Order: sequence, then structure tokens, then C-alpha cells
Amino acid sequence: MRKFIFILVGLFVPVIVSGTELLMIHENGCEWCEVWEEEVGHVYPKTPEGKFAPLKRVEIDDIWKIGKFDPGVFYTPTFLLMSDSREIGRIEGYPGEDFFWALLNQILDKKTEYKENLQ
Repeated sequence: MRKFIFILVGLFVPVIVSGTELLMIHENGCEWCEVWEEEVGHVYPKTPEGKFAPLKRVEIDDIWKIGKFDPGVFYTPTFLLMSDSREIGRIEGYPGEDFFWALLNQILDKKTEYKENLQ
């Protein structure tokens, strides 16, 4: 019976669990947050990056609920790449679509198994 339960549970657990997510720290009225949403936000979940590091939006006033960051988060948008609840990379501000993707990929390549999972 125990073997059956383990096999059954194994069928529902994804093979690759990255434990990686991208936090977007934003605030109401942030112009650059709105630009990011228009240019990137709608496609992000459909991209390989978005599938590897799903996006979670967090209000800047609620950042303390997630943890303490060093250095602190003062600007919006700020993108924090998290792995197992720890910051492994950061993009402060929104430098435009091309630069955003380049910076995100640079962090993913250096700090995660992102490229290995693309194979």
C-alpha cells in the first residue's frame, strides 16, 4: 500500500521544481510599473523565463511581509529574483524591454539552472 501511495504522489509532483520566482515590487501610480506591465507583464508568464521564475506582484508597503532585504527596496519597480525564499538577483527600475530581458537572463544564467532546464 505504501509503494502505491508514493507512486501515486509521484505522478502529481512536477519533475522540475526550481523554487525560483520573480517578485515585482510596485506601487499605485508608478509610471514605470505601468510601462513594464504594458510592454512585458502580459507576455512574461508565457515565456521560458516566466515559466522558470513565475511572477509575483508585491506592493512596496507590503514588502516587510516577505522579509528583510539588504539593501532595502526603495524604488518601484524593483524586481527581486528569489530562490528558496532568498534574494539571488535584483533589477532596480525598468530600463526598457530589451534591457530588462537581457538583465534578467544574465541573472538567471549566473545564479540558477535556467539554461540547463531549457534543454
